[in-house]
Amino acid sequence: MEYLPCFYAFGCCMAFCVALHVRGAAMFWTSLGGALGWFVYVLCAPLQNDILQYFFGTLALAVYAEVMARVRRSPATGYLHVALLPMVPGGGIYYTMEYGIAGNTEMFLETGMHTLGIAGALALGILVVSTFARIVALVAEERRERRAGRAG
Repeated sequence: MEYLPCFYAFGCCMAFCVALHVRGAAMFWTSLGGALGWFVYVLCAPLQNDILQYFFGTLALAVYAEVMARVRRSPATGYLHVALLPMVPGGGIYYTMEYGIAGNTEMFLETGMHTLGIAGALALGILVVSTFARIVALVAEERRERRAGRAG
């Protein structure tokens, strides 16, 4: 397996941090999320299904974003915006438009559906982790309220 793209993803995220005016230690931690997501993507290569690879990579980076949001007391979306950059199917979007403009309807539809599948996998991965994190937070808050009610 080739893990060099994980370092490329990290560098890409670092450059994106500059564009988003993310400074200091946050640059490193947000970029690490992008490298982690790509690492999981590469680890899932034996699945031989890139949509599942994108899904599992997004699950990993969304969990990382939620954990880092709690540890560093900042919003998880800040980590997600930067870390998702290497996962965005920019090439698929480009080629979909190229085929559409050229009039190649078959390739336009094929590439467009595949790109839409990748985008859906990214969204679903974030949705699953975010929903789970909210449920855990609500249950923890409810437990605290019960304990406070018994103690008072």
